[in-house]
Amino acid sequence: MHLSDRSYRLEESATLKMARLGRELAAKGHKVINLSLGEPDFDTPSHIKQAAVRALDAGFTKYTPVAGIPELRKAIAEKLQRENGLDWTAENIVVSTGAKQSLANVALAMLNEGDEVLILGPYWVSYSEIVKLADATPVVLTASVEQDFKVTAAQIAAAITPKTRMVWYSSPCNPTGAVFNYEELEAIANVVAQHEGVYIVADEIYEYINYTDKHVSIGAFAQVKDRVITVNGFAKGFAMTGWRLGYIGAADWIAKACEKIQGQVTSGANSFAQKAAVVALTSSLEPTFEMREAFRHRRELVLKGLSEIEGFKCNMPEGAFYVFPDISYYFGKKYGEYTINNSDDFSMFLLGEAYVSSVGGSSFGDDNCFRLSYAASNEELLEAVERIKTAVAKLV
Repeated sequence: MHLSDRSYRLEESATLKMARLGRELAAKGHKVINLSLGEPDFDTPSHIKQAAVRALDAGFTKYTPVAGIPELRKAIAEKLQRENGLDWTAENIVVSTGAKQSLANVALAMLNEGDEVLILGPYWVSYSEIVKLADATPVVLTASVEQDFKVTAAQIAAAITPKTRMVWYSSPCNPTGAVFNYEELEAIANVVAQHEGVYIVADEIYEYINYTDKHVSIGAFAQVKDRVITVNGFAKGFAMTGWRLGYIGAADWIAKACEKIQGQVTSGANSFAQKAAVVALTSSLEPTFEMREAFRHRRELVLKGLSEIEGFKCNMPEGAFYVFPDISYYFGKKYGEYTINNSDDFSMFLLGEAYVSSVGGSSFGDDNCFRLSYAASNEELLEAVERIKTAVAKLV
């Protein structure tokens, strides 16, 4: 077999792996509760689906411009101006097949071998692998549960070297739910502003699932606005995961480079999905806010249940739909064929013993923790917590 060195350097997505293992157990007849994937369990709002139907009926089924249809790029630019304080026009927008492709476009367009990317951890599992795909080096900065999982500006300042090219982070954060506030992002902006060749990739895909109601975009700070690439999409806030639509807002020269990369990989994103996305951005956000409030309630259910389990340490997630408990208390404990040496062992134990699918924290940059998604029904969440409580009580 002749495979590239690149293919060997990349790790399999841990979230997709655990979801696959859960499906395999379910296929054998076990009732598996899947809390591994970051996917809203709500349906796409009907007015968005109807917009896609209208586009299909009108025959809007052909290739689209690589950077996106003009009306969607315009709608995104207006949204970024209106809600995020980002002074971009349609020319600064590139629409892609999901925010993941947007991130890959940025990495491939801007990184070279020898460049380093500071990744604020805990971080989404694909950040480090996308950086590797671009032949650059991920440098993970960490923050513990006691630090609310938020890397500080001082940590970033101490980590920047002549090789540093970018800083990547998400807020609200996957996997921790942490949300950077104005003061924290301003401090980070002030640090980066001192280093002319350093850029910021701000992943804001969970923007609308924010329980603080005060989302802050680092690209709005004047000292770094031309060096921030804002990444967002439709999957989380509009329950449009399968529609595969993401975008960036960035300086025109960055947008053009990303458009060039995408033009050789996938070209333009789905035509009728883009028509629906225009409607999503220009219609009432009430369905999105109703979904957010449902997630807020589920967060309270899960945190209450986990607080009753010995050894679990949780922060208060202020956004997204995850909890990221520190479970290092159980390291070294055993039950039957299971020995818990790390977070991956813990997640495999829960899958095999409780039939609850989760994801070990090692792939997110913190091996003391594991991730649970609460994008599931109240009944499933309550049962999952009870199963976890019963299972870990067996570890000695």
